[in-house]
Amino acid sequence: MNASVSARLAPVIALRDRIVQQWRGSLGQQAWQWWSAELRACLPPRVRRWLVHETVEQTYVWPLVEPVSASAVDAQKILVLPSSLVLVQTLQLPLAAARNLSTVIGYELDRFTPFDAGQLYFVARQEGRNAGFIQVTLVAVLRKRLDAILEECTALGLRPDTVDVGTPDARMGVDLLPAPLRPQQSRSGHRLQRWLLWLAVGLLLGTMLLWLNDRQQLLDQMQAEVKAQKAQVSEVQQLRQQLTNTRGAANYLLRRKAAQPPLSALLSELTACLPSDTWIEHLEISDSAEVAFAGQSAKASALIARVKDCRSLDNAQFQGVIQPDSKTGKDQYSLRAHLHQSQQPDQQDSQESADASSTQ
Repeated sequence: MNASVSARLAPVIALRDRIVQQWRGSLGQQAWQWWSAELRACLPPRVRRWLVHETVEQTYVWPLVEPVSASAVDAQKILVLPSSLVLVQTLQLPLAAARNLSTVIGYELDRFTPFDAGQLYFVARQEGRNAGFIQVTLVAVLRKRLDAILEECTALGLRPDTVDVGTPDARMGVDLLPAPLRPQQSRSGHRLQRWLLWLAVGLLLGTMLLWLNDRQQLLDQMQAEVKAQKAQVSEVQQLRQQLTNTRGAANYLLRRKAAQPPLSALLSELTACLPSDTWIEHLEISDSAEVAFAGQSAKASALIARVKDCRSLDNAQFQGVIQPDSKTGKDQYSLRAHLHQSQQPDQQDSQESADASSTQ
């Protein structure tokens, strides 16, 4: 199971190592270090000490010639061993060894040195890589020799925090100090990491909230637009209904007017139906197709029978009583009748609706 997981993670680990290797010493890393230093310099000293654990390095070159005086509590004491006391080798190992470099070197240490892992303190540092291989710098020192050096340093009042190799001006940047003797990592670094973690979480939550707020505003805007469009559609439907009703009323009036006989035809027919001793003084045609006319006639009582011969008039009847006119010697009459409709508009509407339904 572990082998399969390691095989699956191998490309990811290789990519991580490649990125780390390319990052080390690159212009980007130098720019980041310079920018970080400038930011730290802008902070007040108290805040800078709280966020970043700044320590002062004090270098001690072996062998010590005199007792060491007391140093500052926060000072990092570095013991520098000469290169003649250690073994430095450059190795070329398979690329797979980069995943657990210290363990691989520990197993193969007797191949690279005359001693086994139980006799040496060693540090393996990856320097570079090429196709299928990595370059590793191996720095090793005899346990007995380093233990004796550390005992002598303790006797002289020095408890080093780091054991490096080289000269004070040109150190290798390794730490041969045994792990049990190394000082615990400052809590300020952990505190800074926690603060950065919480800051990242806060920024992530803030970004999510801003995104949700933007989506909500967009949704509200879309809903408002839809509501406005619905109102416009409702207005259009109302206008369309009004137009339909108006057009229906106009068509109804046009059909009703078309169903009525023309006024000239009505006058011509009345002239033919009424006797020559009868004339019309007043003629009125209402919108409800009712015709009212009044005048004088020598035989007003016989007008109903004569009007019935008019095809354009129906249901003729007197309106009021017949009164004689002393001046003319004739009778004054007033008649009311209905215009004859060739087809009732309502029946025509029903017929059109039925035709439309049958067509559909």
